[in-house]
Amino acid sequence: MLQLYAVPQFPEGVFQQGGAPPHYGNIVREFPDTTFPQRWIGKGTVMAWPPRPPDITPLDFYLWGYVKQHVYSERINDINHLK
Repeated sequence: MLQLYAVPQFPEGVFQQGGAPPHYGNIVREFPDTTFPQRWIGKGTVMAWPPRPPDITPLDFYLWGYVKQHVYSERINDINHLK
């Protein structure tokens, strides 16, 4: 998903990786290391980010509100309408 959709849209952006243990494995870190050299935030990187930081992250601040706005923008009447 990242390779096909996200990276082509944000080639100059900064990638933020969570500090969860599955995100810290070498095989998982290879992708941002090669795609976003010196431009990704995560545990043990140049731009360090603590696991479960106490402050609100950009994803919490923007993305979930955006998704919620679109999910609840139209009232669903029945299962067929939902499908």
